[in-house]
Amino acid sequence: MARGNGNRYDETFKKETVKYIVENNKPIAQVARETGVNTNTLHGWIKKYGQQPEVKEAQRFSNPDAEMRALKKQLRDLEEENEILKKEMHYFAKSPR
Repeated sequence: MARGNGNRYDETFKKETVKYIVENNKPIAQVARETGVNTNTLHGWIKKYGQQPEVKEAQRFSNPDAEMRALKKQLRDLEEENEILKKEMHYFAKSPR
């Protein structure tokens, strides 16, 4: 296994485990059962290693459905912002100076 001294895991194992969770969109509880690592420990690893470049790259749309959902959400957000700006534009155009 990827254990070092006593109960400690080496950095490579931690990073690869986080990358595995992110790439495969696996539930943390399932990975905890598969690896024998406590769920709280996995959450800590995700918090610590989740922002590293190799992990962030894995977070980018592991499947087409995830990409489509993200794009649709982005479109909704932009449409909502556009509507707000239109309303503000009309409000300021009508108000006397």
